[in-house]
Amino acid sequence: MESTCTSPRKLPPSPTTYGASRPPPVILFLHGFPELWYTWRHQMAALSSLGYRTIAPDLRGYGDTEAPESADAYTSLHVVGDLIGLIDAVVGGDREKVFVVGHDWGAVIAWHLCLLRPDRVKALVNMSVVFEPWNLKRKPISMFKSFYGDDYYICRFQEYGEIEAEFAKVGTERVLLEMLTYRNPGPILLPKGKSYDDPVSLPSWLTEYDVKYYVSKYEKSGFTGPVNYYRNMDRTWEMMGAFSNAQVKVPVKFIIGDQDLTYHIPRTKKYIHDGRFKSHVPLLDEVVVLKGVGHFLHEERPDEISKHIHDYFLTF
Repeated sequence: MESTCTSPRKLPPSPTTYGASRPPPVILFLHGFPELWYTWRHQMAALSSLGYRTIAPDLRGYGDTEAPESADAYTSLHVVGDLIGLIDAVVGGDREKVFVVGHDWGAVIAWHLCLLRPDRVKALVNMSVVFEPWNLKRKPISMFKSFYGDDYYICRFQEYGEIEAEFAKVGTERVLLEMLTYRNPGPILLPKGKSYDDPVSLPSWLTEYDVKYYVSKYEKSGFTGPVNYYRNMDRTWEMMGAFSNAQVKVPVKFIIGDQDLTYHIPRTKKYIHDGRFKSHVPLLDEVVVLKGVGHFLHEERPDEISKHIHDYFLTF
């Protein structure tokens, strides 16, 4: 594990000391694709036992949460609005803050939550996806096409209904297995006519029960809602133009696996370590790179991630 950090903070009381007169601190967990609230089951159990109140919603369009029919209703601004409503409902008032933990798409939404409403976030532990400021020359879909070509999964997700039809032929379980067991630090490519005949072995951290839970929810709600997040990447980029050069001014700890495909997106590794990431997130306290760990790091190393979260939030 590699870690870079700044000076530590003075420790406040442990969450386990909070009583009736002092409500427990709230942690809001934000999942990615193709996941659900369930991806945080280990962290929720561990941190609840330490005195935190843990909240992990299915994001808009996922699982048991409503899925608007309009494909345009899945920009980051829509989802941040959902989260502000949830924070209001959970902690009450318009000045209360929560801790936030994000991964994958949840990390993207967490960055935007902190950028747009830093007044509601006490501190953030984010995983896998870095914050990069709005850039006129980096429109997302054209950028990814230039990196990886038209078969890159994000590019294949753009045409409404097309990938859903392919997934329907392949089957929900097989699609989820392909995604959840992906361990190659290279890009996910989904060429048309891709064969799915090779056997898939479950990693030690993913059980048959876990797979069945995911399958039961995705068979009920489908893939359209989750895929619509990708279809709105360019639209979100257009809407965020007013935040060009804006910084994320919330305390942050960032964690990534060295085998995570996001760590190997062109220019990302250098960006994380050459000071530019810190310049855009000035309250970035620590960057942790976990050796030999892939994309689903919070499931692959649940106890280690829970400890990272607790150790960081304990300083506030």
